[in-house]
Amino acid sequence: MLMTRDFSHYVKDVDADTAHLDLAVEGVSCAGCMAKIERGLSSIPDVTRARVNFTDRRLAIEWKKGALNPALFIDRLAELGYKAYPFEPMRAEIEEASRAKWLLTCLGVAAFASMNVMMLSIPIWVGTDMLPETRDFFHWLSALVVLPSAAYAGQPFFKSAWQALRARSVNMDVPISIGVILALAMSLVETINHAEHAYFDAAIMLLTFLLAGRFLDQKMRQRTRAVAGNLAALKAETATKFVGPDEIREVPIAAVQPGDIVLLRAGERCAVDGVVIEGRSEIDQSLITGETRHVPAERGVAVYAGTLNMSGSLRIKVSAAAEGTLLAEISRLLENALQARSRYVQLADRASRLYAPLVHITALLTMLGWVALGASWHDAIVTAIAVLIITCPCALGLAIPAVQTVASGAMFRAGVLLNTGDAIERVAEVDTVVFDKTGTLTLPELDVVNAGAVPPAVFELAGRLALASHHPVAAAVARAAQARSPLADVVEQPGQGVRALLDGEELRLGSPSYCGAEAQALAVMSEDPEVSVVAFSRGDERYVFAVRQQLRADAKDTIAALHARGVVVELLSGDREPAVRHAADTLGVAIWRAGVKPADKIAHIEALKRRGRKVMMVGDGMNDAPALAAASVSMSPISAAHLSQSTADLVFLGKELAPVVTAIDYARKAMRLMRENLGLAIGYNVLAVPIAILGYATPLIAAVAMSGSSLLVMLNALRARRVN
Repeated sequence: MLMTRDFSHYVKDVDADTAHLDLAVEGVSCAGCMAKIERGLSSIPDVTRARVNFTDRRLAIEWKKGALNPALFIDRLAELGYKAYPFEPMRAEIEEASRAKWLLTCLGVAAFASMNVMMLSIPIWVGTDMLPETRDFFHWLSALVVLPSAAYAGQPFFKSAWQALRARSVNMDVPISIGVILALAMSLVETINHAEHAYFDAAIMLLTFLLAGRFLDQKMRQRTRAVAGNLAALKAETATKFVGPDEIREVPIAAVQPGDIVLLRAGERCAVDGVVIEGRSEIDQSLITGETRHVPAERGVAVYAGTLNMSGSLRIKVSAAAEGTLLAEISRLLENALQARSRYVQLADRASRLYAPLVHITALLTMLGWVALGASWHDAIVTAIAVLIITCPCALGLAIPAVQTVASGAMFRAGVLLNTGDAIERVAEVDTVVFDKTGTLTLPELDVVNAGAVPPAVFELAGRLALASHHPVAAAVARAAQARSPLADVVEQPGQGVRALLDGEELRLGSPSYCGAEAQALAVMSEDPEVSVVAFSRGDERYVFAVRQQLRADAKDTIAALHARGVVVELLSGDREPAVRHAADTLGVAIWRAGVKPADKIAHIEALKRRGRKVMMVGDGMNDAPALAAASVSMSPISAAHLSQSTADLVFLGKELAPVVTAIDYARKAMRLMRENLGLAIGYNVLAVPIAILGYATPLIAAVAMSGSSLLVMLNALRARRVN
């Protein structure tokens, strides 16, 4: 019977030409494993991308749609020595929890055996007049304790090394396994031959220290993955869907389609993106958009998956469900950030690949060199074991990815989402920030700035009339008036405005000429030339609303913070000169230009780059796309509705501009920690390798040194969680 493997349920479409599959890969223990997998998969024709996320051992692979059977990737990974299966978050969490428990059990066995062997070794160390038979007895007792304990506790290293050797390759667990097995074998031979010394204590303590480092590494990655896990926990598996006018049914989220109507009760998290069509409530969307205040939710208001309904029930018309939601898009960006690769990461990967064979060659040459100089095979092998262990490049393999992972998670918690792999590296080099004005330094929504000069009753009528218009200035009036019920029988005059009859009296909202309010509009604009105006008339009464975009509340503080960090700030805008001058003066920006066309922005940025400046362009992710692409690195304040359309390297949601400073601070600290970790890893090897080769390090000391260097690198990486 022929059996086929169908992975179509797990394959997703990236675009019309590209398919995507996430695989969970067992046995990924170091940067060398990651590099081997990525090279092995990328070599398959029609594969366009293969990237391993070390944090959750997930392989993201993309290929030309229709060109390959996904089962091929499972088979190729098996050839490389790795077992793989489709990635499912719940299964991955269970597997990771099981692995952590297994590592802890192995560590417990090794530590327990170490303590017992140390007690058995004490009589040998202090017993100067001990009979050979008594010493042999203690050696055999040590063997009885250590050999089965090492066979169990060493499995994380032995299994990984065996898989690598079966695939005719090496990883960092190969020299560790060889060192442990050689130490145990030599100790057993020494015991059989009634030798004075055996190294059972060193071998089992070596495993104890190595397992402690491996377990701490596992816990660190679990903490980092918790950022993505907390976000994933916001995704609802079911939704309450209207299947009839008054009939509801709880259905899987996969059964909800755009256009469906769902019910969102008080206290529930929204399962979909959509628009409220009935009901009133307040929404907590702080975990999604960064807005800390509860947002009123009523007819016409957009809501997003993952947000929390605080009070009343809402009927929502679905615009996106499952993978198409804002929450899914934020999750995608976070996953990209956690598997990002800068030039430093690639450098560490290459170094780790070269180190694995170099470790074995160095140990072999050390052993042969000691024998050539007249040492016994016993002493030569002991020294070679120490070299095998002490030169293992675990610290180098962790040096950069650990910082990148921690920093990406910290930036996400601070409201910054990475859209490209090397964004952190490029942001760290920034010395010039060029801001657009409209929608960047200012909030995207227009605001009525003279609301206090208009009688409340008039304001309410104007707002109700404005609900019938799609013009953004009219929308600002409706929003400022908090209008809820539109007037009946409204007539729109294209290019002029809207009008309606109320109690026999005509109401008009639109251009000053349409409402007969030219004089009033001229007076308002002469006082503040930056504003846009919309007029309202009722009978003989005339009113003019002054509308403009407001500067972001923290824009001035953000500019000051950039200046304090030595960053040059410029303002380029296509807006009118009075508006740009006012913004520049208010914010303290000395270098500014108004009326700038998109091509002029690109030319100016290119000129700055030719002068050696590292330019960050901060602008609208859609309107400023060419200028963003021209800059050394780009960043966009983006609305929830347009997140997936952003072309910037970094994006941030919410009404604050502070993430610009946050991104620079985190990136600079991350790069500093990356350099420190590289220095620590390289410095460790420069100092430790000669010491081991010269015979001044026992296998136990080598284990302590190697585990200590890896632990030091991981602890240093955790400093990337904070910028102060």
